[in-house]
This record gives sequence, structure tokens and C-alpha cells, in this order.
Amino acid sequence: MKILVLNGSPHPKGNTRQMIDAFTEGAKSSANYVEVVDICKKNIKGCIGCEYCHTKGRGICVQKDDMQEIYKLLSEADMLVIASPIYYHGISGQLKCVIDRFYAAAYPQKPKHLKKVAMILSSGDAEMYDGAMFSYKGDFLDYLGLEDMGIYTAYGAENGSAAKLNELRNFGTSLK
Repeated sequence: MKILVLNGSPHPKGNTRQMIDAFTEGAKSSANYVEVVDICKKNIKGCIGCEYCHTKGRGICVQKDDMQEIYKLLSEADMLVIASPIYYHGISGQLKCVIDRFYAAAYPQKPKHLKKVAMILSSGDAEMYDGAMFSYKGDFLDYLGLEDMGIYTAYGAENGSAAKLNELRNFGTSLK
């Protein structure tokens, strides 16, 4: 299976990255192909709401930036993993720009191979996930109709813990 992980953390060695690395290790051990894109290193602008993608563009965004790389990877992926630290009750702003730009990729239909989605979230508090989970349910489960493979969270002392990293590694290993 081809798995696309969108890493919304600007911290190259932070909690979110540790969780992604554990997941990736497990997924690769089960013969999955995993591509991790560090969104914060990309030049991706926010959606400008011009509707070009839904009219003349027929699913092609008018903006030409690093999102073109994401569109290509998304068109080939069987599974998407959204990974982010929680900033002000939601995913990072950089990752939010990418998610908003899915508007073009999902028209006139979702990417043909994409069937599954999961979310990996890190925060300092267990009560901070509502905004991210609202987006996950609305954008990926309801709108795109993807199969829910789970939401994996770590907060406070769970971040970087052997138990949490093993949970992510085991999740990756379970994917066939």
C-alpha cells in the first residue's frame, strides 16, 4: 500500500515527528511504501477561493507552488495520514493551508486510489483535540468518504513515551 504522511510540524525532531517515525517504521516492516512530506519546509499558499479548480481548471489549482508535489503524491496514495501538533485547538496553520487546497484535488472526484485515512496528533493537554477531530470527520470521513483507520494522540508525558511510540509502530505494522 502507498501511504502519504503529511507532517504539519515545524519541529524536525519534535513529538509529532517521533510519532511519524514510529508509524513509518512499522508500516515499512509490513511492506508498505511510505512517503513523508514535511509541509513546513514547502512553499504552499492558502486557497484563494477563486473557484478555478471547479470551473475552467477541472480539478487543477490555478496556483503553482509546492502543492503540485502534494497533488501528485495524493493521486498515487492508497492511504493518507494527517500528522500535526495541536496549535490553538487545531492542526498547524501550514497543514491547514494544504488541507484547504484539497478542494481542487477532490474535484470532480476524490483521488482514485485514496481509500483510507488516519490522524496523528500531539499536544500538551488531553482536551485540545476537538478542532482537529472536527476537520478529520468533516473533511476526510464525510466529504471524501475515506475509511477511518483511527486517530492517534499523545499529550503531556505520553509524548515520546515508549508505550505511545510502540502503539504507533504497531498501527503501522498492522497495515497490509
